[in-house]
Formats: sequence, structure tokens, C-alpha cells
Amino acid sequence: MKQVFINLAVKDLDKSASFYTALGFSNNPQFSDDTAKCMVWSDSIYVMLLTHEKFKTFTDKPIADTKNGIAALFSLSLESFDQVNETMEKGIAAGGIEPNEIRDYGFMQQRTIEDFDGHTWEVFYMDMSKFPQ
Repeated sequence: MKQVFINLAVKDLDKSASFYTALGFSNNPQFSDDTAKCMVWSDSIYVMLLTHEKFKTFTDKPIADTKNGIAALFSLSLESFDQVNETMEKGIAAGGIEPNEIRDYGFMQQRTIEDFDGHTWEVFYMDMSKFPQ
């Protein structure tokens, strides 16, 4: 099985894990400790939240300041726009920031949320039956 692991450097591991739980991720304790939290989106998609100290063991490059610059955009697909709105409401209540307005492309509605470290997520619903021919 192919899997995707997204590794993110975070300043406050427990606070970040709570935020991602609010978005709908679950924690896999088998791959979690006091330096890392394995957050599960699906059977094949995981976000590894790593303390800065742990993250630095994987690279010699400096950790990007994602509060003031963007390093990447991550996207989460949901099954309805109602789920997008519910997820965003929970994420904002957990301390996330919505930096821009909802985007409606006709076939896709998208909202954006940033975590405490500025990692940016596009949360969207796409209805391919409405995709322009």
C-alpha cells in the first residue's frame, strides 16, 4: 500500500495535536511520543507533527518560518461543502486562522485554514458532475 506522510515542524506539540484532532484527524499512539504525534487522516494519509528539535534530526536546513512565509499548501478533500464548513468551524474554534474568503469555483468550494505555526491547509469539496465540459 502506498502512503503519504507529511512532516510538519511545530512549536507546541500538544496544542498542535489538539488543533489537528479538531479538524478531524485522529492520533496513532504507536507512532507518537513527547517529540512527535502521528495524526491520521485516512488509511494512507498521515501528518507527523514534530517538535523543532525532532524535525532538525531529519535535515541540516533551517526550519522555515511559515508564520511569515509559505513553504507549501496542503489540501484536504471532504465529502460535502457542509463538512468543509463544519471542519473549518471546529478548526477556528481550536485556534486556527482563516486568512481569506471562501472560494467558489462552481464545481469546487474551498476554504483555507492556518495552524498555530502558519502551516496552510485548503479544505475543499469538489463535485466533478459540475466540472465545466
